[in-house]
Amino acid sequence: MTDIDTSKLSWDEWDELQNPPPAETDFDRVVESAISRRGFLRGILAIGSAAAAMGTLGNLTSSTSAQAQEAASRFAFKPIPVFTDNTVHVPEGYSWKPFAKWGQPLFSNVPDVDPANGVSVENSDKVFGENTDGMELFVIGDHQVIAVNHEYVNNETNLPNNEKGMPKSADDVKILQNLQGVTVMEVAEGNNGWEVVLDSPFNRRITHLTPIKISGPAAGSDLIKTEADPNGTDCLGTFNNCGAGKTPWGTYLTCEENFNGYFGSTDPNFAMPDDFKRYGIAAETRYGYETFDPRFDISKNPNEPRRAGYVVEIDPSDASSTPVKRTALGRIKHENAAVVIARDGRVVVYMGDDERGEFLYKYVSNGIYVPGGDTSKLLDEGSLYVAKFSDDGNGEWLALTPESTGMKTDEIYVFTRQAASKVGATTMDRPEWVAINPVAIEAYCALTNNTNRGVKKNAGGDEMPVGGANPREKNAYGQIVRWYPENEDHADGKFKWDLFVMAGNPDVHKDAYAGSSNINSGNMFNSPDGMMFDTTGLLWIQTDGEDTNEGDFLGQGNNQMLAGDPATGRIERFLTGPKGAEVTGMTWSADKRTVFVGIQHPDAPFPDGESKLPRSTVVAIKRDDNALVG
Repeated sequence: MTDIDTSKLSWDEWDELQNPPPAETDFDRVVESAISRRGFLRGILAIGSAAAAMGTLGNLTSSTSAQAQEAASRFAFKPIPVFTDNTVHVPEGYSWKPFAKWGQPLFSNVPDVDPANGVSVENSDKVFGENTDGMELFVIGDHQVIAVNHEYVNNETNLPNNEKGMPKSADDVKILQNLQGVTVMEVAEGNNGWEVVLDSPFNRRITHLTPIKISGPAAGSDLIKTEADPNGTDCLGTFNNCGAGKTPWGTYLTCEENFNGYFGSTDPNFAMPDDFKRYGIAAETRYGYETFDPRFDISKNPNEPRRAGYVVEIDPSDASSTPVKRTALGRIKHENAAVVIARDGRVVVYMGDDERGEFLYKYVSNGIYVPGGDTSKLLDEGSLYVAKFSDDGNGEWLALTPESTGMKTDEIYVFTRQAASKVGATTMDRPEWVAINPVAIEAYCALTNNTNRGVKKNAGGDEMPVGGANPREKNAYGQIVRWYPENEDHADGKFKWDLFVMAGNPDVHKDAYAGSSNINSGNMFNSPDGMMFDTTGLLWIQTDGEDTNEGDFLGQGNNQMLAGDPATGRIERFLTGPKGAEVTGMTWSADKRTVFVGIQHPDAPFPDGESKLPRSTVVAIKRDDNALVG
């Protein structure tokens, strides 16, 4: 245990505290290795130019005047400056309105949250949860339904009368468990703008207590069997739901990320299984579930954490349906799940594992997607791959099989990180959201940051050398890597890659930390996280980074949302969030005239102004002339 107040730590900081990486490596050797492979660092140090560091970005600023004019027309807004206040800002000609807030009822017989006392245990699974994240909108007949994640809870917000918000009873634990997971809700636009349709038959909450099926190659494994589930096919709850995805057949993919912080031990002498360290599972937890719910006590149920860390498929059209954990997509700290159909009709899912020095993955189904056909096995039966980026701009997808890893099949899908390490995948700078361009055969991954790059190993002991797709040591700004599948086929085993942008601060730095050539004083940012493409092919980038507006981050203001043009590299700022908030998750109304954006963990009393507690909120943004937004 630690005397440090962990209640307000980010998950990245939590992992660092619970599982500090090994001692520093020989950095001089790492530098020499990078230089000999590509001459990358030599170019930076000799020229002192971020543009020189980005040889693959040369085309981004070489457009003709006509091309520049065409690019300008793609941005239907006037870029905004940074802000450091406690509200949301959008461009002139646009307006925003709070739409769904923590504690807001989904049913008419439930009251709104009491800021002084939080949500009652009786109503905690009948209201909009806390800390909104990934979301998708579904058109079901004449109805529009949004599924939205609730990544975690702020204990002191939900248990305001408890010291540090820690639970004092089983009911307190249940409140925290119910306010996380997923909300599915019908929405409609009326005279007062967008609102939740109370009592809709589509409305439901999926929480830490919801029955969920386990399918795929890990189902039935001895590694995930428990006394309560001797068959290893049924579990309760989905955890730390971060990014999301949407299948062509109309289901929602919610992604379990930092599940490790929910499981702890009441026995101080419990010997941790060897695999726990790689996933950051320790005796201490953030929520104290194990004190009142033995399911989360690893000294009593050591297999329980192995039942978390998956992609969960939810049918938003049927509130009585049982969600399914699709273990064929691997067990990692899933950020999101980006789905695309390959040239031959197979389903491809790209996924990032959000931790410093972890990997980028791809799943390819065995079966073909046929509209209206059976989709029940498309995310169960297929092959899982992990990315290897070469410094020369080439890459390949390495298959995770018993032959390539020396592991049993079920072990690969329960200990996926270890499998990826065994095949020599490329350690990445916290791979977060993946976005797939709808108008070009290419995909993007936000590498949010990695302050351990070049100086420490990852949690599995893998080196994190400087070079290639991760070109800066102690990387506090992040970058976005882009790849182009061979043969214009997302199922292909090889790809080409470049960097779409390196975030940075050109006002503070004149070297690689200034950012790439498409970063300037007017659009700079740090820690790209969420990403979505609109139907026109613009890439929308959301940030979750430092908003101190000081030092290396001077002039970058609060977290923000920007739009990027893949054709030219131009990036412009569209939105800023309130102080302390992450801007995360977005989706569009069916007519594309509204974009819904998530505002997570604001520090200020947002959005109610006078409320004693800040409320994680989804806002609806429209153009004042009601024209298309995306």
